[in-house]
Amino acid sequence: PGALSSLQRQLELRESQLRSTTAEKEMLQKQLRERGKQLQAMSSKFCSLREERKHEGMLVAMEKENCSLRQLVTEQESQLAEQNKLLSELQSKVSQLQAEVLASQHHLQKQQQAQEVLQGQAERLQHRELQTRVALERVTSRFDRFRSKILQATFSTAGSKAPQAELTDQEVLEAMQ
Repeated sequence: PGALSSLQRQLELRESQLRSTTAEKEMLQKQLRERGKQLQAMSSKFCSLREERKHEGMLVAMEKENCSLRQLVTEQESQLAEQNKLLSELQSKVSQLQAEVLASQHHLQKQQQAQEVLQGQAERLQHRELQTRVALERVTSRFDRFRSKILQATFSTAGSKAPQAELTDQEVLEAMQ
């Protein structure tokens, strides 16, 4: 039970990390799309300025910005690839933890079934013990009555005197003979 709840806590933690990583991935993809749009817009501006051959300094600045944006897009693509890798690892870990939880639940169920079988056997043994005790009490009672009748028959004959102390079964046998 402790191991099961520990595995479930780990599973919840991994699922939380998975959700966080997924959200971060979506944010990076959105930024990547925005940067791509900016890059496209800058490329369009760059082309139109180049065609017009105006403002040489502006072209250089835009080219630098364009290069910077490309570098940023490359970095964000790399980050996105890392996030995808981490996301895949987390999904794998979540699957592993889910499998461990299922195995633990199966093991616990088998233990409970074995305990129920043992409990049933114990109850049957207790019932048989009770039956044996009842039978033993009946046999003991019959034996005591039989012994009492033997004593009465042995010592009720003429010339016999009643015993002063409790007799053993051997002494009763000798008195009868």
